[in-house]
Amino acid sequence: MIYINSPALIEHESFCFSKTLTRHHDHRMRPKDRILRLLNMHRLMTLATNRPDGWPQATLVGYVNDGFLLYCFVVRNSQKHANILRDSRVSVAIGEDAQRPFDIKGLSLAGRASVVADESELDYISELRLKRYPEYAAVPPSAVREGATARIFRRTSTDMILLRIAPEIISVLDYSRGFGHTDLVTFSERDLDVLLASQRHRWDDNVIEDPS
Repeated sequence: MIYINSPALIEHESFCFSKTLTRHHDHRMRPKDRILRLLNMHRLMTLATNRPDGWPQATLVGYVNDGFLLYCFVVRNSQKHANILRDSRVSVAIGEDAQRPFDIKGLSLAGRASVVADESELDYISELRLKRYPEYAAVPPSAVREGATARIFRRTSTDMILLRIAPEIISVLDYSRGFGHTDLVTFSERDLDVLLASQRHRWDDNVIEDPS
């Protein structure tokens, strides 16, 4: 028997073993748990809205999530904001490239977008965003007061609004469970009412929890 003590081989075997453990763990997770895991892992999503002329408009935006609720800041006079005021239906896609087919994971959802007006919710999500994007905290105050950088901080910008996206149906894509495997999870109006009610006390208390 020949033993090969190659660092590259050992690293490759360790990578494969960790991937195997991850796949076994994913197989034991419920669809909603896998959704939350994906939402917590990423910071960018593709947001699709409906233009007045019928053309769909897809835009890449940064987001934070509070459980299943997704939030993003957009410019008040942007086309996507105008689209949402006219038609609140939106679609979202979240995912990333994978080197191997069976590592492909992602989700897409259909939901309703609305403008957040509650001050406690605005403050909570603003702080949650700084936790999700800690690099923004290092931006010097002088830069914040100038140009587009001011949009990072809600309190210093009047041209930004916060959108809340409440999902109605989510499709979870997970190739580790089979090539092209998807699970559908639906949210009824009652589910969303319960979800909003369960989160509201956190907005009021303004306590930030680690989403990981």
